[in-house]
Amino acid sequence: MLEQRYRWKNKHLREHTDVLDGNRAPHILLKDAVYLNQVFRKWMKANIWIYDDRIVYVGEKLPDKLDGCEIVDCKEQYLVPGYIEPHSHPSQLYNPLSLSHYASNFGTTTLINDNLVLFLQLEKKKAFSLLRELRNIPATMYWWCRFDAQTEIQNEEMIFSHGEVKSWLEHDAVLQGGELTGWPRLLAGDDMLLHWMQEAKRMRKQIEGHFPGASEKTLAKMMLFGADADHEAMTGKEVMSRLMQGYTVSLRHSSIRPDLPKLLDEIQELGIEHFDKFLFTTDGSPPSFYEQGLTDNMIRIAIEKGIPVIDAYNMATINIARYYNIEYLHGNIATGRVANINFLEDKENPTPVSVLAKGKWVKRNGIESAEFAKVNWDEYDFKPMQLDWDIEANDLEFSMPFGIEMVNDVITKPYSISFDVSYEELSFKHDECFLMMVDANGKWRINTLLKGFANKLCGFASSYSHTGDIILIGKRKEDMIIAFNRLKEIGGGIVMTENGNVIYELPLTLNGVMSSEPVRELIQKENEMKNLLQERGYPFSDPVYSLSFFSSTHLPYIRVTQEGMYDVMNKTVLFPPIMR
Repeated sequence: MLEQRYRWKNKHLREHTDVLDGNRAPHILLKDAVYLNQVFRKWMKANIWIYDDRIVYVGEKLPDKLDGCEIVDCKEQYLVPGYIEPHSHPSQLYNPLSLSHYASNFGTTTLINDNLVLFLQLEKKKAFSLLRELRNIPATMYWWCRFDAQTEIQNEEMIFSHGEVKSWLEHDAVLQGGELTGWPRLLAGDDMLLHWMQEAKRMRKQIEGHFPGASEKTLAKMMLFGADADHEAMTGKEVMSRLMQGYTVSLRHSSIRPDLPKLLDEIQELGIEHFDKFLFTTDGSPPSFYEQGLTDNMIRIAIEKGIPVIDAYNMATINIARYYNIEYLHGNIATGRVANINFLEDKENPTPVSVLAKGKWVKRNGIESAEFAKVNWDEYDFKPMQLDWDIEANDLEFSMPFGIEMVNDVITKPYSISFDVSYEELSFKHDECFLMMVDANGKWRINTLLKGFANKLCGFASSYSHTGDIILIGKRKEDMIIAFNRLKEIGGGIVMTENGNVIYELPLTLNGVMSSEPVRELIQKENEMKNLLQERGYPFSDPVYSLSFFSSTHLPYIRVTQEGMYDVMNKTVLFPPIMR
């Protein structure tokens, strides 16, 4: 499924060479630019010619023709390639378009995105049409191809069919298979998963691992199966073990794993002096984590931790482009590359004052462009949720002998319920709440107790979840129903209620899982939600990830899934869902 065989057609290539011959003027001339040349590993001076979205020349010469050309004096600035995020989850309240707009203002002009939401929410034709439209925005969007749902879903073998996976792998915007959250199945003998990996390798595409806590032997096995990189190292020793087995290592700094400062300290203590096999990733963090920046913040941390400045930039640019075999387009400032360029005031301040993305100014002298791009989400079946069913009092009956206890933001374990839960309200003197996950179509439900989420939360409803099903949490059943009813009215989202009143709402009008609002607004709304939850006893830092990971079976120990209450370690459904 090759959606675009060549980036530039023959007529475009002829126009590009016409600029060199003096028959056409470039559109932008960056004059006297000091830029990072990663071949020579030094800062060099040149004139940079840009035509449309491409760098057509880097060197000492000036164009013969300058009619209509925008000439930019680059004195007292330093130019680096646009940053690349190699492991983006573009649906953490924001959507792919709003994330790319926000990210580009901090210099991250290329994102390599998880396709899971598109895979689960859209039929293939619509998804591929959306990918085609997203080619037209200033930021550059590439994708992964998932091999599993990262949870137990109904009819998974039909959703993740061989034909569907192979079509995604063949798409030219897809650069890798993975991430391999279902790797235990591979070790257990899943030959279909192994076949998909073989197909990805045949197509010269990478395989991204997901191997938290993996032993040296497991890492070696996964390398033999075809894995190329992993982003789950949490210590310097884990980084070293991955390098020893031949992996490229993504150093992660995310909302639930802000590990970069520690990792950089520990890898330097271990004597690692060469950084060509390292990438940076923020691993799809929620909006508020990006308040101070994205990849630019990681580069800053690296420089502060004593990483050589050029290596710090390389881990966000050329290293990623080389790993994904897109160096001929991205990751460096050179003839023939896409014109993604960041303009810095200081070599050690990676947050740009100006940004070119595909030859367009998305930020100029500190002022962000109001114009970016728009998508008609309705056209791609991303619409407000239409919930034509109700939560009744008999849905909120709780009789399960055990519940789910939160160990941290994302790890959950089972615990025995030791008191009568047949009341309409639970006491505020403990941290146990009612928890119900209900099918988005109203066909089934799972009821249990949730310990450790909050102690004063009356009602909470969220359509934001890993699978798009509805999560209800609270101490008061009446407030849970009110929260659900308000969620229906706003077409999906997150709602909090207290004593019969709605105290917070965040509409997620794109199928109940994403917002169409700008990231800056989502930062404020997420911070408001976190503050309200923490006032009501939420003890952790990241409720967005907590909501997403209630169903995620790639982490221990117990999860609520479409198949029922699921024991991750024993791969067993403990209680099936109750049909409504």
